[in-house]
Amino acid sequence: MKKIWQLGLTAFLAVFLLAACGTATTEKPEVAGTPKAEEVEADFPITLTDAVGKEITLETAPATIVSMMPSNTEILFELGLAAEVVGVNDYDDYPAEALEKEKIGGIEFNVEKIVSMNPEIVFAHESGLGSGEAGLQQIRDAGITVFVVKNAANFEETYTTIETIGKATGKTVEAEKIITDMKAKVEEVLAKTAKVEKQKTVFVETSPAPEIYTPGKNTFMDQMLEMIGAENSAADQEGWFMIDPEEIVNRNPDVIIVLYDYIETAVADVYARPGFDSITAIKEKAVVQVQENITSRTGPRLAEGLEEIAKAIYPEAFGE
Repeated sequence: MKKIWQLGLTAFLAVFLLAACGTATTEKPEVAGTPKAEEVEADFPITLTDAVGKEITLETAPATIVSMMPSNTEILFELGLAAEVVGVNDYDDYPAEALEKEKIGGIEFNVEKIVSMNPEIVFAHESGLGSGEAGLQQIRDAGITVFVVKNAANFEETYTTIETIGKATGKTVEAEKIITDMKAKVEEVLAKTAKVEKQKTVFVETSPAPEIYTPGKNTFMDQMLEMIGAENSAADQEGWFMIDPEEIVNRNPDVIIVLYDYIETAVADVYARPGFDSITAIKEKAVVQVQENITSRTGPRLAEGLEEIAKAIYPEAFGE
């Protein structure tokens, strides 16, 4: 069904607030996106409030870290904390170095293993609270700091997440550089798609037949489509939902985006579906597979994900 989307995106609609408390001193880069040579770290101790309202005080930058979500891991590695990360989620596959780290489980994580690692901080995630709150409390009871990272529902909240993790780890300059680069990429993409004259309708498929799921309104993907001037053909319903193939035919999208890669023949299978030959996307050979991780993980590669979605829908805007 929703597979990896459920891991990284299921709770994009969460509405808890993530506030950053305490003080941090950083020096702004002289040139946008280029930090100064000297390392400027956040002041410690520092107190931050996590996604469940718990005030977390850190006396020093953590030397050992466990990450419980792929998006957290990507942020931590991009901040330059590869050596500090000692444990990661079973689904963590980027960067390649993350594959070499000790695994702590997926949605059902191994509390005993995490405790045995004795990390100075565990970065959990709001999307895992439904099934994992009891386990997180066990980790807290063992004297280990747990910081629950907020589910980012848009780019601005993603930037805040990166900024907050940067503060918690003493990597404020690095976090600012990541955010600056992401914003520049987003602006570049929006500038190109703003020139598109004809808006296209898009159907996004996150799992294959017979249980085809798609993101509706109030999802991150719906927002991304709106940002680049495309219309989500499934925006008449809320959240992620299962849709019949016949209904996809009726909606007749201009483009079909396939966001799963665990089936090698995913795109060919869409073209081969009975009755799909009448869809504009099929006739125009506009069924495109996009790497799901860069569109679903709210971390440093999200701006690249926006670009890939835009290229899939409006290749002409990118000279393709």
